[in-house]
Amino acid sequence: MNEIKIFSPATIANVSCGFDVLGLALDTVGDEMIIRKVKQKGVRITKIIGQDLPLETHKNVAGVAALAFLAKTDSEFGFEIEIDKQIKPGSGIGSSAASSAGAVWAINELLEKPFKTIDLVRFAMEGERLATGVAHADNVAPALFGGFTLVRSYEPLDIVSIHTPRELFATVIHPHIEIKTSDARNILKTKVPLKDAIKQWGNVGGLISGLYTEDYDLIGRSLEDYIIEPIRSILIPAFDAVKKQSLKAGALGCGISGSGPSIFALCKGEESALNVAEAMKLVYNKVGVDYDIHVSKVNKKGIKIL
Repeated sequence: MNEIKIFSPATIANVSCGFDVLGLALDTVGDEMIIRKVKQKGVRITKIIGQDLPLETHKNVAGVAALAFLAKTDSEFGFEIEIDKQIKPGSGIGSSAASSAGAVWAINELLEKPFKTIDLVRFAMEGERLATGVAHADNVAPALFGGFTLVRSYEPLDIVSIHTPRELFATVIHPHIEIKTSDARNILKTKVPLKDAIKQWGNVGGLISGLYTEDYDLIGRSLEDYIIEPIRSILIPAFDAVKKQSLKAGALGCGISGSGPSIFALCKGEESALNVAEAMKLVYNKVGVDYDIHVSKVNKKGIKIL
């Protein structure tokens, strides 16, 4: 096999209470990529459609992740990458992660899988380092593993796959404004009151327990962020109104997707997720900001061949 076409999913990171450690993969939105094995060594980005992004390998997250991969191999081949960029950069649903993860996953397939998935996470994190200044894994891990993932540890890297309840759906509204992850990180506090940390730890444990036991009420009670959301929410127009109306419409919980501006809600069942989508639309129709809406089951597979 010398060429592969893949779908690399958008992701929701943090999932309210799990800053930099929790994430989930979506099923209805993502990048499409073609990766081609060639005789000339190195990595070349030959085509990007959908977004205005650099073709230079060292300036593109897919290129940087691919180079990190190849640095650990003795492959005699090079690779060309084409990206149909369907996730907008700065959207808060893992744009850079999709390209980074997709590149290394596809190259691994073309080379007959010399690396384990945990290794691919490490390589993809280098793309995240380029995009955000921090090599975080909460987006690339669910893209590569599928479903919900927990980054139990960064040093050493330890990724845990979490059970996904059968009826769990996500609704995401993406306002057409851009919030750079690096900027959203810069406004965060470096010290956290112990009482807030205790609440947050309890919610992380409660959310994971709720996912495994398919206790939707517990999932909803645990989707509270006492540390990041109060600061970042001020960057997102009508965030409080979207959250209030989403919960009123039946969402289990609602919060910021990644660093924003996208806002996500988790719901029990597709009907509830669609009702929440309508509630989100009503809020943003009054705000006067263009937006996209995504309703999706949790993608248990992650990246897939098209």
